[in-house]
Amino acid sequence: MAVIKGAFICGPMNKPVTITFGAGTVKEIVPLARKQGWKRGIIVSTPHFVKNGFVDRLLQQGAGLITDVFSNITPNPEVNDVDDCAAVMRNWKNDFVIAIGGGSAMDLAKAAASVCQTNDSIRDYHGTGKNLPAAHLPLIAVPTTAGTGSEVTSVAVLSDKDRHKKGPIVSQNFFPDYAVVDPELTYEMPPYLTACCGIDVLSHALEGYWSIHHQPVCDACAVHAASLVFQYLPKACRQPDDREAREKLCEASVIAGLSFTLPKTTAPHACSFPLTNRYGIPHGEACGLTLDYFTRLNGKYDSRVQALAHDLGFSGSEALADAIAKLKEETGLRCSLKDLELSENEMASLVTASHHPNMSNNPYPVTDDILYDLYQKLVSA
Repeated sequence: MAVIKGAFICGPMNKPVTITFGAGTVKEIVPLARKQGWKRGIIVSTPHFVKNGFVDRLLQQGAGLITDVFSNITPNPEVNDVDDCAAVMRNWKNDFVIAIGGGSAMDLAKAAASVCQTNDSIRDYHGTGKNLPAAHLPLIAVPTTAGTGSEVTSVAVLSDKDRHKKGPIVSQNFFPDYAVVDPELTYEMPPYLTACCGIDVLSHALEGYWSIHHQPVCDACAVHAASLVFQYLPKACRQPDDREAREKLCEASVIAGLSFTLPKTTAPHACSFPLTNRYGIPHGEACGLTLDYFTRLNGKYDSRVQALAHDLGFSGSEALADAIAKLKEETGLRCSLKDLELSENEMASLVTASHHPNMSNNPYPVTDDILYDLYQKLVSA
């Protein structure tokens, strides 16, 4: 990873995403698109960056290169939103995409940039095992939160409320061509959103490390990213204008994205999907809700989790789990499900819904009894 004028660039030799990192790097978006010879771009952005003028400034800078904007994006992007965006891309004959926002904007843009090359609905590929065709529009991902790592992954997490389903689609198409990571775009993140995103980063790192598909390079990325979260997330929540903390969390987000996109996530993410889909718990907070539990569970049976804890400076997996619980409490994140007052039937249904395919990546097999114990503890906490 070479350092170039305050930016770091990770090219195709490592992963098929070229990453430019550093304060002020948003200035490179339009020149980058011009250099590629692209002609008609569409911005897919959360409404906030339309309202605050950022999208308009980018349109003006593009001077006709970027012609269209799609901003009908919800916090958990819907398959219907993807289909709507894809229809716009087809109608306007866009030849490249700029995704600006958190994971919702980037995931929607990645899916739409692929399915727009077909006459299909993204539903045809959501949890069906059907592979997307190879054709897709090139994409520049511009994250505005330090959380999902979507700017460097081949994953798009989508919701389908009509089918009561939330889950990822994985496709080589979804790797952005370029990621422009400018920490200055995260300065406006409020403490709660900062915490939700930060615990998502930590979940990516730890799960990527202990996944049964772990790899040595991904392990090294996981340790680096997790250590940054423990060091800088409390500071960023306490002092939102701390530039060093913001930059380090952006670094952690990117590196954690590199750590899990090949090994895949595990039990905490599997449990997060129904928690978000049914109860509206934000994705990162939902992942963090069970992260310390699964750290304890996996640590009892997998020596690699003990090694991970030691690499992060803890005495063992129990101490690591305690640190995760403390981090959640310190940053104001949800630590229980007591307020939901779940009935026995709801608990049983939640156990069943948690058996998402990502659960099979966990190093220790997660049974119904384990999940019931988990949710019973969270309900009574």
